[in-house]
Amino acid sequence: MKNEQTDILKTAISRLLLWYPENKKDLPWRRALSPYAVWISESMLQQTRTSAVIPYYERFMTALPKLSDLAAVEDDALMKLWQGLGYYSRARNLKKTAQIIQKDYGGVWPRTAKELEKLPGIGAYTAGAVASIAFGEPSPAVDGNVLRVISRLLTIPDDILAPQTKKYVTDLLCEIYPTGDGASLLTQAWMELGENVCIPNGAAHCEDCPLADICMAKAGGIVELFPYRSPKKPRKIRELTVFLLECDGKFAIRKREEAGLLSGLYEFPNTDGKLSAAEAKAYLENLETSPLSLKPIGNATHLFTHVEWHMTGYFVTLKSQDKYRFATKEEIQKNYAVPSAFRFFETYILQNET
Repeated sequence: MKNEQTDILKTAISRLLLWYPENKKDLPWRRALSPYAVWISESMLQQTRTSAVIPYYERFMTALPKLSDLAAVEDDALMKLWQGLGYYSRARNLKKTAQIIQKDYGGVWPRTAKELEKLPGIGAYTAGAVASIAFGEPSPAVDGNVLRVISRLLTIPDDILAPQTKKYVTDLLCEIYPTGDGASLLTQAWMELGENVCIPNGAAHCEDCPLADICMAKAGGIVELFPYRSPKKPRKIRELTVFLLECDGKFAIRKREEAGLLSGLYEFPNTDGKLSAAEAKAYLENLETSPLSLKPIGNATHLFTHVEWHMTGYFVTLKSQDKYRFATKEEIQKNYAVPSAFRFFETYILQNET
């Protein structure tokens, strides 16, 4: 069975190396395959669609074009550049890694996946991507796209989310991965195929696939059955009440703690629970923040991987700016990284006269 799978993969590799140069999309990080460009783009592309990443990548690279720029950037400026991409620990790890490469490696990138994995936030996938694309090392970068393509190609029945499935596919590829330019092209080819042809949810464009005639799932008419995923556990629900506290045209914001979900980012004051208007007024009065007026502004929901936030919002006018940091809506938009979880409330501020 393994020999048959290896033979199919060898054929797939030879075809992809011919197919990719003629079919690749023009993406900004493919124009200069430096380790820095590959690393930044792959860090952004985790959990985010390619089309959504492009403007973030271009803005980031304009502001921080070199590794040394990233190593020296202020944390708040970095978070503002990352705002909207989510998973903010990725941005913090980018800066940590940049500082380590500057200090411990003399500003010179490690060239192997094994060395790259020692750096903060760089796992097996990103290490493989940088090592193969930028340095030509025969290190596959196996993510959800690659797992989906190969699970269909070889009709792998195991849970795609299981670590042993990823290890099995990685080991298969390691035995036959090319080196040099071939490694660089192949890693990008797998990405291209999974992103634009062998797409999720059984909707693969088999008519455009260079591997269609050797794909076992296509031959069996069972593409929609792959990849297999075990059922997800339901998310926990957390109720929150969010306050837009306004005084003299400025709004209260506060920095979240340096640990935990959305750590170190800015938020609007909030508390656990779904408070009625009367309960919200009493809560603020207990904080010695007596509101001059309070009105409901609607509800918002934000989905994280394992939890849902169900938020109730109130617009509150205060007499003084004693207890919080206050900023104009223009300052909030320009200077403070407010995570997308609070986008409904930030948008309310921006779109309403105060």
